[in-house]
Amino acid sequence: MYSHEIQIRVRYGETDKMGYLYYGNYAQYYEIGRVELIRSLGVSYKSMEDSGIMLPVIDLNIKFIKPAYYDEVLTLKTTLPELPNVRITFNYEITNEQKEVINTGKTTLVFFDNNKGKPCRAPDSIMDRLNTIFNSK
Repeated sequence: MYSHEIQIRVRYGETDKMGYLYYGNYAQYYEIGRVELIRSLGVSYKSMEDSGIMLPVIDLNIKFIKPAYYDEVLTLKTTLPELPNVRITFNYEITNEQKEVINTGKTTLVFFDNNKGKPCRAPDSIMDRLNTIFNSK
């Protein structure tokens, strides 16, 4: 298992009429978590895409527990529970400033070779780093 945490401040434009973080923005927060977890491995989404590897989302699950509010600082913990192959799964947990879990989620993505037009295995640049992390535990 490998986890990475970031903090996100809820911006005014991300809230709905009730002052809550609009539900559709959680998927965008999850994307931020994924991108930063991958970056923490020394690989960027941009470099993968430049090499022809895309990561489309094939499954998204979200559980809303409590609302988030404008200007609140949230902590997003993104976890890679297992080594990827062709598919990669991320788990998410969002906590508020009081350390309460307010949201959980999960996405599954597939590594896709855009040049060949078909799914492929995770790039060596990611697997080398993850194998080191997962095998050191």
